[in-house]
Amino acid sequence: MKIFLRNISILIFPFLAMILINEIVRPTIKETKHSTSGITAMNSAARITDKCTWICHNDTNYCMMNHVKYLEPYSNYTNILYFGIIGMLKMTGNYWLANIVFLVILIPSLIWYFIIKSMSMQHQINKLKNKQ
Repeated sequence: MKIFLRNISILIFPFLAMILINEIVRPTIKETKHSTSGITAMNSAARITDKCTWICHNDTNYCMMNHVKYLEPYSNYTNILYFGIIGMLKMTGNYWLANIVFLVILIPSLIWYFIIKSMSMQHQINKLKNKQ
């Protein structure tokens, strides 16, 4: 039961932390919220030079010119991965659904699985060490 609770906690904690942080920050956002297809987002789509907004999603070049500072020396490498992932998601024919399936469900689930698997292996190693 203890291991089950640990595993569920590892799964749930990042989502709870993300929701908590978003809800704490929400009242501090003063810009007009971005709306599309009847859905209102938390952030605006304004071109703000010192803050990422939905314009960064819609115009990556603007974001890279105004917001990318630390990774700029590595942009030749990161851009290949970034635009490659976007290209693959668009090739599915349903970008938003592919985005949710792969980047929100599949990849985090794999990360969670491998963390749990690693912890279980370490638990088994410790049990074997304690037997000797």
